[in-house]
Amino acid sequence: MLSNALPVAELHRHLDGSVRPSTIWALSKQHGISLPVTSENDLKHLAVIQHRTSDLLEFIQKLEYGVSVLADADACRRVAFESVEDAAREGIHYIEMRFSPYFMAKAFSLPMVSVVEAVLDGISAAASEFGIKVGALGILSRSYGVTACERELDAILTHRNKFCGIDLAGDEAGYPATLFVDLFKRARDAGMRATVHAGEAAGPQSIWDAVTLLGASRIGHGVAAIQDPRLMEYLAKHEIGIESCPTSNYQTGAMTDTKNHPLRDFLAAGMAVTLNTDDPGISDITLGHEYEIAANVIGLDKSALLKVQENALKQAFLSDDEKKALRLSLKK
Repeated sequence: MLSNALPVAELHRHLDGSVRPSTIWALSKQHGISLPVTSENDLKHLAVIQHRTSDLLEFIQKLEYGVSVLADADACRRVAFESVEDAAREGIHYIEMRFSPYFMAKAFSLPMVSVVEAVLDGISAAASEFGIKVGALGILSRSYGVTACERELDAILTHRNKFCGIDLAGDEAGYPATLFVDLFKRARDAGMRATVHAGEAAGPQSIWDAVTLLGASRIGHGVAAIQDPRLMEYLAKHEIGIESCPTSNYQTGAMTDTKNHPLRDFLAAGMAVTLNTDDPGISDITLGHEYEIAANVIGLDKSALLKVQENALKQAFLSDDEKKALRLSLKK
């Protein structure tokens, strides 16, 4: 379903949601960490979503298995390297991998700066080995409160030049954007571009706040925008991207019927929609799978799919020269 004439880009993939079940199992054995199963096969059934979850918070709980075995910096580096390797093997040319230093550090109280350094090192090594361009996005995990997010931002800013942007993820309904205005101002003042999870587990106002209060130039998920025509018009006019993740939206309960996913309506309204996997490790999907869902379930035709693919390159947190270089790389 993807065009070979354009670079393949993905803008919304959580590194800490991309951990291979085999790696979770291997790290548990290496570090003597107890898991609630007795075999790798049982672990896959536990850590990978079999159908759907009741809501976003239950979905996020699935990610806990992956971070529960990050006992040291080497483990963080390994999962970062493997996540990029997996993306490269999917045929992706550019990917933005987002991760939460706090979430990855918390099981073993690792220093967040050490987690940041290990992840960036793993990303860089894999990008070089597999010939894929990678942008790192730092997540502030709103579920743990403002103070934890402050510490995350401190850790991320120690290596500001190696990040392409900042994100806010987690319990959207419980921790609204209004709590994080000062932190996002700090990030923007440091030259960071912003994407924010919004309109996934809360309504259109959450998207308005992400844009007007936090300065988001892209929105993660954003399905609730369909409830507000004025918002859709605003997002289209200002070219604020929607990072759409249909399989994830079904699994979290953000959408109960993938066939009626608003992706098609967003495109018709002129919104800059992209397709993404979100957490392929626990959803057991690839980017190609999402394009197939968009075509065969949601009903996008070839021209719409091509537009989505073009949008991903346009919306990437890259310079114009970097985008041009990606296009030229396909002609070599």
